[in-house]
Amino acid sequence: MLYDRVTIDIRAGAGGNGCVSFRREAHVPRGGPDGGDGGRGGDVVVVADATLRDLSFFRGRREFKGGRGGHGEGAQRHGAAGEELVLRVPVGTVVEIPETGVRFDLTAPGSRAVVARAGGGGSGNRRFATSTRQAPRFAELGVPGEEATLELRLKLLADVGIVGAPNAGKSSLLRRLTRARPKVGDYPFTTLEPALGTLEDDEGRQLVLADIPGLIEGAGTGAGLGHEFLAHVERTRLLVHVVDAAPLDGSDPWETFRTVRGELAQYGAELEERPFVVVLNKIDLLPPETPPALAVEWQERLGDEAQVLTASSATGAGGERLAREIFRHTSPEQQPEDAGEAIAERAVYRPGKSDAYRVERSGEHMFRVAGPAVERLVGRHDLDNSDALEYIEERLRTMGVVRALESEGFEPGDEIEIGEVAFALYPGMPQPE
Repeated sequence: MLYDRVTIDIRAGAGGNGCVSFRREAHVPRGGPDGGDGGRGGDVVVVADATLRDLSFFRGRREFKGGRGGHGEGAQRHGAAGEELVLRVPVGTVVEIPETGVRFDLTAPGSRAVVARAGGGGSGNRRFATSTRQAPRFAELGVPGEEATLELRLKLLADVGIVGAPNAGKSSLLRRLTRARPKVGDYPFTTLEPALGTLEDDEGRQLVLADIPGLIEGAGTGAGLGHEFLAHVERTRLLVHVVDAAPLDGSDPWETFRTVRGELAQYGAELEERPFVVVLNKIDLLPPETPPALAVEWQERLGDEAQVLTASSATGAGGERLAREIFRHTSPEQQPEDAGEAIAERAVYRPGKSDAYRVERSGEHMFRVAGPAVERLVGRHDLDNSDALEYIEERLRTMGVVRALESEGFEPGDEIEIGEVAFALYPGMPQPE
């Protein structure tokens, strides 16, 4: 079974906590703070691996975490960085974060994307020593890593897509043209997953052909496994429409062909505009004089839109000509269709209004302060530590938050709420024990 779609939850590693430590050595009774910083956590990275063929690695596991950064220690020893988590996927995988809309299209071996960034390590108490605060007894906590839900979708990197209705003989045709050995049978829906084969000409040029399971009416809107199957022809340069020229059920081959064309158009990704050739298959079941006349009739209907060929998967008739035409329609200068994929390489952080804060009264003697900068400040300290609270107050005053609170009627001892924590603030006054 081809695993070409999976959803996983990821979390980058959290940063390690900074250390509160003081140098204590013989003859150095007041050596000062020497707490080390916490290490940065490990990112979560997705890498395209040319040795993989599907996403079966993720079949039994749905949660992945990057390594946590080590905590700081005394004597200015910093914590080790967390181990990066590398998730290997096949070339051609599209990685999407639905919550943000960010998408990475990994179409080249070795291409990589950071899908969750690790949290930074906390600063040790040595970082907070100043001329007026010579013995800080607090340090920063590590920052949690980013979390996300990823949707991984594999889109085969094939040059040519073989499409058609069920039981049109696509798999048998692929066997004739290439060395592929897909499952074949004289009944609909024999092929339940895409199969690949390599076609080579006399000059050594190679093309990858993909046999796509039969398309039924409604496939373009997801009927059956339509969306999953059609995704594998988005990158192809040429489509080969295989039509059963001698259907045993008495259906009209032309109407069947138009139905398949309609499903391609309904799916999107401009598949209906992709160059294509039509192969009238199973001509060995028709009288000898019928195939040439049938090909002329179809060519008149299609005009310059596509070339019409005849073939027999059973006898091999028409196979060599079809191979030549496939190479002719896929010149080396042609580039694979991009199919409108957006490639997001990195997210760029630009400080600005996003760091602003707002102050509002939320009740009697209660105020709420919201904004990334103040939330980061409070979230990185232990509020049970009086030294840390004093430092937070100092920073809030420097940032202008205290002045904004006072303009709203704040008085010392009132409670302020920042993020998910609340505490009483006594600016300019000793913190109560």
